[in-house]
Amino acid sequence: MTTTGYLEMPCTAQDEWRDDALCRNTDPELFFPIGTTGHAVVAIEEAKRLCTECKVISECLDFALDTNQDSGVWGGHSEEERRAIRRVRAAEARAARLSS
Repeated sequence: MTTTGYLEMPCTAQDEWRDDALCRNTDPELFFPIGTTGHAVVAIEEAKRLCTECKVISECLDFALDTNQDSGVWGGHSEEERRAIRRVRAAEARAARLSS
């Protein structure tokens, strides 16, 4: 097991995608702005733009959804966008349970 560096969190083989993340060497304030208006909107859009160039965008989004990250931009999606994805997934899971 290695550590991720910035947060010194344990890193397993399945988390090694973080090594290739473009945001790894970017100021975290860009991806975790305070608020949803003014400067925060600009930061969120810039973070999402960087995500579109990242080769691990899918792994990042999956991680955020799987671990219920409720703050910041992950996998090119804002907090609100990830909440919407979670709602859709939950509705699909309920529908699947009801149909079986």
